[in-house]
Amino acid sequence: MMNHPKPTAATRGRSQLAQWEKSKPTNFFSADLNLQVVLRRYLGPRYPAWEARFIQFGEVCATTINEAARLEDQIGSHPRLERWSGIGERLESIIFHPNHERIGRLVWQSGLMAAQAEPGNTVAQLGLYYLLAQNGEGGHMCSLACTSGLIRVLQQVGSDALKAKFLPPLLNPDFDQMQHGAQFLTEVQGGSDVGANAVTASEAVDGTWRLNGEKWFCSNVNAEQFLMTARPVGAAEGTRGLGLFLVPRRLEDGTLNGFFIRRLKDKLGTRTLASAELDFQDAVAYPLGSLDRGFKNVVELVLNTSRLMNAIGCTGGMRRAYVEASTYACHREAFGGTIAAYPLVQEAVADILSETQAAVASTFYLAHLLDQLETGQGGEDTSAIYRLLVNVNKYLTSIRMTEMVHRAIEVLGGNGAIESFSVLPRLYRDAVVYESWEGTHNVLALQVLRDLGRYHLFAPFKTAMGQALAAVVQLKDEAALVTDSLRRTEVLLERLLVGTPRYAEAHARRAIEQIGVGAQAGLLILEAEWELNEGINSLKPEVIAHFLNRRLRPGYDPLEDEAYLPRLERLMAAT
Repeated sequence: MMNHPKPTAATRGRSQLAQWEKSKPTNFFSADLNLQVVLRRYLGPRYPAWEARFIQFGEVCATTINEAARLEDQIGSHPRLERWSGIGERLESIIFHPNHERIGRLVWQSGLMAAQAEPGNTVAQLGLYYLLAQNGEGGHMCSLACTSGLIRVLQQVGSDALKAKFLPPLLNPDFDQMQHGAQFLTEVQGGSDVGANAVTASEAVDGTWRLNGEKWFCSNVNAEQFLMTARPVGAAEGTRGLGLFLVPRRLEDGTLNGFFIRRLKDKLGTRTLASAELDFQDAVAYPLGSLDRGFKNVVELVLNTSRLMNAIGCTGGMRRAYVEASTYACHREAFGGTIAAYPLVQEAVADILSETQAAVASTFYLAHLLDQLETGQGGEDTSAIYRLLVNVNKYLTSIRMTEMVHRAIEVLGGNGAIESFSVLPRLYRDAVVYESWEGTHNVLALQVLRDLGRYHLFAPFKTAMGQALAAVVQLKDEAALVTDSLRRTEVLLERLLVGTPRYAEAHARRAIEQIGVGAQAGLLILEAEWELNEGINSLKPEVIAHFLNRRLRPGYDPLEDEAYLPRLERLMAAT
């Protein structure tokens, strides 16, 4: 007869961790009631037509892609550069782990890119993107964002000939036939100072152009189509002289275009995405739109698209951090019970939950505004609000992702720092890169400051938000608090804009934070009011109370709030 060993403390501890793993969602969409409600609100009668796709992709993201992304990010599995074939042919090729193609095939099959073929699908498209984002950048988030921006600029300013040639493969959901885009803007001497860019463009006799020079940070370098800025010979200095060009990877005869990869970037995060330094030598290029509007088209159509999608990437990362931390807290035992019973853990989980839902509110609102603009339903005020918030929101969500993933790691303790234990270290590394992509914090803050002074963007936002909050019935006190915060923000902005430029610049980040928090609070309240009116048993009023107290209520002191601990318990119990 065999003697079975008695369970040990280690055995019990490992069993708890195994149960934690089993408790995690096997479908990111079905497990996310807040996302479902937000999408229902914005898609309205169109929601049922998309729901099956959300469910299907949510399951794929939580299972197949989750595991494939984990394996692809292991040391030794990252992309590598292969410049030459065995017989000396120039390749400029990126070799990926096999999981890269497996993930890509599933992503393109979802129709995420094909959704952009018709205007008005941004909310639905970004619903799919949000599900994918819960696995970090994963080697594809940047590719999708760059492709989306290229599609948008081709659709809006590309010639009929360029549309016919380059759009169909960008929209094709067949992974074996599709092409994806990249955007190469940064140069070594300028970084965020795009006006210092020096890559030159010369018109050829056949009507195409030739680009020469180098680009410093080129992500998704394996793409088939490159979107680039270059300065036509003789054009003005600064951003006004920059043109926008499309550079195909291969020429009409199938040979490689005139670009050469120097080396791949060894990045802290987003390590399964190939980023590189490139030289261009007489690369064939096609102008997109008027050359004198190149930089404006970059900002309005390309960078604003990427900033919106960057925010979704950060928001999805926060959602995954919440899932990891909250489920772990419910299974990890210490000092005689699960750590979910402890107020400090409850507070961390409540912080992550409230910031995630705030980011969902602001980012999907922006997607809704873009749908309105592209379907002709939005006017000048809608455009002004979008222009303001797309930059504010990118700034805020990228900062919050880093903060909230860090809080989640804290909940897991030492386990949270182990790459093989949880997705959190990978999310944390990716978050640092998300913070710099598509505009650093300082660049965004200063752009918002300039836009506020030049275009008076805050007034239409304050008016629209104030009118919406004035109609709130069930959360009147909360709405009044946000309305008051908007007045305080207006006073702050007036003070900055009448001061010296150095004074305004020094306090720009305080201003952008205040605008963003006020917007998120107001949008959360509007969501909750809709949910309550629809008869939905919503947790959002509790989330709003926690968010307002942390971020917006003047003089709030949790030590004096008798409802604080009971609220933390309720938010923890919602896991």
